[in-house]
Amino acid sequence: MPENLILVAQVAGGFGVKGEVRVTAWTADPMALLAYGPLLRADGSVGLTLTSGRPEKTAIVGRAKEIATKEQADALRGLKLFVPRDRLPPPEDEDEFYLTDLIGLTARDAEDRVIGTVKSVPNFGAGDMLEIAPAEGGPTWYLPFTRDAVPDVRLADGWLRAIRPAEVDERD
Repeated sequence: MPENLILVAQVAGGFGVKGEVRVTAWTADPMALLAYGPLLRADGSVGLTLTSGRPEKTAIVGRAKEIATKEQADALRGLKLFVPRDRLPPPEDEDEFYLTDLIGLTARDAEDRVIGTVKSVPNFGAGDMLEIAPAEGGPTWYLPFTRDAVPDVRLADGWLRAIRPAEVDERD
């Protein structure tokens, strides 16, 4: 997958009988999907080009250039859709950023020692996590992306503060 692609949506399947498609959006405004141009597959090829749409909760229901029938829309169910990072609008506030912008930042502890690098920002269902690759090598570890665990993010300087939770001694 090309590095600069950001996951923004997933095809949920056909809607109605006239070839409309329902696309679940992972953007603040589902209708923004119309403005991003062609939505891409993970390999960078065109997956879906929305030509019109209307909002439906966290989704958009509309027409796509590549779909003429309900069966074609249903065949794309589950397709993950991406856009290049440079098509997304810039964050509005200085404290705002895209999670993808955290990847590659140096992680520093409370004493300002480099402890690793942010490798990825997964969400396993209970909130965003930072996967940290330790500076000294070894297996990666996860840190919840909360204000307590990550009190300071300095994108312009290329680092963030990572406060590991206290270890729990299982013998207690």
